[in-house]
Amino acid sequence: MPTTRLPGPITAALILTLTTTPPATADTYPGATVSRYTPLTGTENDRVTAREAGCAEGEKGTNGVRFLIVGTQESGATLRHPGTTASSTSPRAPAEHAATVAAAWATGFAQCRTNHAQAELALTVNNKSDGGINGDTAGGQWAAIVTEAAQNDNHAVTITGGIDAEPSWSTPTWARAWVDAFTGATDRTLYAGNSADGCPQHGSSTTTCANEWTLADLHHVSTGAAPTIEAIPQIHRTDGTQTRQWAAVSSWGARHGSGPIRFAGAMSQNTACDQRRDCTATDNTPKAAWTQLWHELNSHDETAISRLPTATDIRWPQETGT
Repeated sequence: MPTTRLPGPITAALILTLTTTPPATADTYPGATVSRYTPLTGTENDRVTAREAGCAEGEKGTNGVRFLIVGTQESGATLRHPGTTASSTSPRAPAEHAATVAAAWATGFAQCRTNHAQAELALTVNNKSDGGINGDTAGGQWAAIVTEAAQNDNHAVTITGGIDAEPSWSTPTWARAWVDAFTGATDRTLYAGNSADGCPQHGSSTTTCANEWTLADLHHVSTGAAPTIEAIPQIHRTDGTQTRQWAAVSSWGARHGSGPIRFAGAMSQNTACDQRRDCTATDNTPKAAWTQLWHELNSHDETAISRLPTATDIRWPQETGT
């Protein structure tokens, strides 16, 4: 068959085009939102504080997800402060109070927003299993509270669910049951601000993580359980280890028929570290966390992404800072 010869300069360009895999579409760092550890007292002051926090975020005019982490679910439909154990003497608040706090935040954001900013507020608990409540009961209860809170959606804010699931805090069975119950009870998005404690890094043949968790467990509670789950994982370490762990989780899903992780952003704790001054090489800035995750995921064909819309940095309440 005759061969058509292209002009020299064009030939080189075409060869490059045909033999080089194009990189993932470049996304742009979106700017940071502020997420908050939010200990509740069950008083009117909780709503006042939440409205002020929402207003402050609205004034920044940044789109994206914010986590409002209200702590640990306990028996009796109560909430224990974030960062505490079952022996803590901190006051407990009715779990349903979280819905009114989320509503106050949403009102504040909408009243003060600039740049027509849009927010998703992830009303979040953790997976600490020391509260005397089983996972499926806790997940179902939280779905009901998020559903109640979502009645206060407005033109600027959508209220969703959130889970801070960390392997060191519960068995994988407890966490799976929580996520299954939540997603079985509501179609609201569940943002997973999870950690990958003890998990292998991308390229390892190991699949075990801390506390008898596996990559399969992390994938399930971060994406696999339902199409409504999106992950905004903790990327605190400055050395990039956590991004490589999350690439391993996502790769496991891609290779085992469950699909890669649906990443919606990255979470850092730079402000919380400044407040507590107790971090060692885990104080990534939000931009560094976002950039690390973006580049690591796009270093592997099976985990590549085309967008990463949120970078969020978590903080403690002002009065707990030192």
